[in-house]
Amino acid sequence: MKAYLKPLILIWFNHMKKYILGEKIQMTQYFDSKGIAHAATLISATPITVTQVKSVASDGYDAVQVSSGTRNEKNLSKPVKGHFGDLGNFRYTKEFLVDAADLANYTRGNTMNVDQFAEGDMIRVSGISKGKGFQGVVKRHGFHGGRRTHGQKHSEREPGSIGAGGMQRVMKGMRMAGRMGTDRITVKNLKVLAVDPKTNIIVIKGAVPGRRGTMLEITQ
Repeated sequence: MKAYLKPLILIWFNHMKKYILGEKIQMTQYFDSKGIAHAATLISATPITVTQVKSVASDGYDAVQVSSGTRNEKNLSKPVKGHFGDLGNFRYTKEFLVDAADLANYTRGNTMNVDQFAEGDMIRVSGISKGKGFQGVVKRHGFHGGRRTHGQKHSEREPGSIGAGGMQRVMKGMRMAGRMGTDRITVKNLKVLAVDPKTNIIVIKGAVPGRRGTMLEITQ
């Protein structure tokens, strides 16, 4: 893997037949053909472009590198611009592992759209969750906190004792206060409620990780 692309490539998926990148728009209500209301998420999944095809012979593994979105050219380094060439100034770049037999179906410059998905498909969505900052044990781990009466004054949300009696040290993995959120989350078995190729919108049943504008990886 080229060193200047490491910051752009975050995760690989194994043997996925369908995949696309998208940005979370918002959550909403969606009524199906039977009039049943579903909590749904709207995702803007613009076309992705194949920027590199990797094989075992040249790179040690079989994968397809895809990119989407747009970026100001001045914010791209010269190695990245040289890698993209005349394909465009992309904002997101990801790799997906594929079978060796499927490599012939991919060529640099090919595009894939949201219309590869259809209503009723079961998919998985991955993204970075919302950042919560530094949080205490009540919010971070669901501790109940200390009692509110009998003379306690400032320990309502304190964690309590963290040491051990016999070992006399803090054990590894002790649940304590700390940074919360900004974790990579994958939600499986989400159902596609609707796909609109004209606007590149895909409607997914349920919630997905991240805030509005979060880049998401949609795979099947």
